Amino acid sequence: MVNMELYPKMNSKNTALLIIDMVNGCCHKKCEKPGWGISFSKIRKMVPKLNKFIEDYRKAIGGLIIFTNNVSWKKEYLTENINELYTDPKVVYYSNDNSDFPNEFYIVSPQEGDIVITKNHYDAFTSPELDKVLKQNGIQYLIVTGVFTDGCVLATTCGGFSKGYNFIFLKDLIETTDVKKRQELQKYLKEYTFPVMYGKTIKSKDFLMLLKDKFNHI
Repeated sequence: MVNMELYPKMNSKNTALLIIDMVNGCCHKKCEKPGWGISFSKIRKMVPKLNKFIEDYRKAIGGLIIFTNNVSWKKEYLTENINELYTDPKVVYYSNDNSDFPNEFYIVSPQEGDIVITKNHYDAFTSPELDKVLKQNGIQYLIVTGVFTDGCVLATTCGGFSKGYNFIFLKDLIETTDVKKRQELQKYLKEYTFPVMYGKTIKSKDFLMLLKDKFNHI
């Protein structure tokens, strides 16, 4: 039994699915950083479920789907404040790969009519194109999936909420690295911070059940 209710004004025309940074650099085994203890096994485990949800969502809503990816995560492409932060050798996180491989989508595939937003910061709203696309399409509600829960998902949430957008977090379709501290932080974000401060938080299966009741499109 699903106890949560969707936003009363939410409908198939003012709602978009946001898929954050499902790229090789955040998912693929080749892009892991063993020296930092960073691996993505939990993310890769989530991907088939995310793909299935995207397919079901297309059938249920047929609305706008937005994918975000990154510029090459190198000094010449990033913002001044990120580069200044990375002068501290303890936190530097530049990509060592000179190819486009880290920025290519990992298994998930945008289709014709989907939007791809490329960003050079954690927050996707630092790209003016995202806010522009949402406004042009009359979008008020964003369904959030992707990675990293404690990184770009959190940053994009803060940026979008400040701009007045409403959020629904699919808690089984947002994930972070295997690092123990990040997994612990993610738990508190999903259980407390997101539902209390930023939006409704629900499992993807329960969300689709609510869509069936609300929109009657499945």
